[in-house]
Amino acid sequence: MTDRMTYLHLVNRPEGFPSADDFAFADAPLPELEPGAALVENLYLSVDPYMRQLMDEGWNLHTPLEGRSLGRVVASANDRLAVGDIVKHRNAWRTHALVRPEDVQPVCQHEGVPLSAHLALLGDGTGLTAYVGLTRIANLRPGETVYISAAAGGVGTAAGQIARLLGAGRVIGSAGSPAKVRHLVDDLGFDDAFDYHDGPVGDQLAKAAPEGIDVYLDNVGGDHLEGAIANLREFGRIAWCGGISGYNGQPGQVRNIDEVMGKSLRLQGFMVRHHLDAREEMESQLVPLIQHGEIVSEETIVHGFENTVTAFLGMLRGENTGKMLVRLR
Repeated sequence: MTDRMTYLHLVNRPEGFPSADDFAFADAPLPELEPGAALVENLYLSVDPYMRQLMDEGWNLHTPLEGRSLGRVVASANDRLAVGDIVKHRNAWRTHALVRPEDVQPVCQHEGVPLSAHLALLGDGTGLTAYVGLTRIANLRPGETVYISAAAGGVGTAAGQIARLLGAGRVIGSAGSPAKVRHLVDDLGFDDAFDYHDGPVGDQLAKAAPEGIDVYLDNVGGDHLEGAIANLREFGRIAWCGGISGYNGQPGQVRNIDEVMGKSLRLQGFMVRHHLDAREEMESQLVPLIQHGEIVSEETIVHGFENTVTAFLGMLRGENTGKMLVRLR
């Protein structure tokens, strides 16, 4: 085992879209194994849209950054963490991390389920977010029409498949390229999809769902939220879990918010951290379906810790299909 680790620092507060110059690599000896702690060698790192917001004020400069990670215990001074255990934790943007049992979630490896799926379809910020949004927040009912924005991303690809499993009558998605639109319909079972570059979201959604929609899972905000409100039927529900249209200093304006009242809509934002008790329920349903090929963990994997920033910036540009991950080992 190596005796050194590498990690990434944020060194600048970006104005607008970030660049590689806003980050710097640093090298240090592996941390000493403290009593009650364990040393984890990271295997996969997640790069996520919310991290762009943290660059503005949430992350401290010149310190190791945070994020979801999947790693293997390589040394331990705690009986609850054995060498070889696979765990999820929040110490990303680094090759190794010192953790304690309360900092990690043990991963149960299932035959036929890729390890990376535990940060993707089975991950908190991806599959669990989609599952909670559709079941607990929007209360999607069989036969209803659901619209999903950023449908080719990590949450979106999970949500489209889960909506189908929940009995949705029609599943509609929006994405950022013709290739992604085709993938949603041809490979992931969406009934219809459109490229939001091709015209106003509200107009394209009206063509895809001329009778209106019942549920909107919102990853974008802005014009996508506005378009969904315009097409929601009375008593429709919006589960709002992301607002990427407002990142990089771009305003996410919604001009028809009064229709929420006029149509008796329900708009509820949520954070998956308040619903972690749904993990076991979600896994019990999705793991057998993964094993039998009835649902897939959509992932774009970039290899090498040295390419973490490239993966992050690529994710912000929409270069991924499904969950963007960095594989270290």
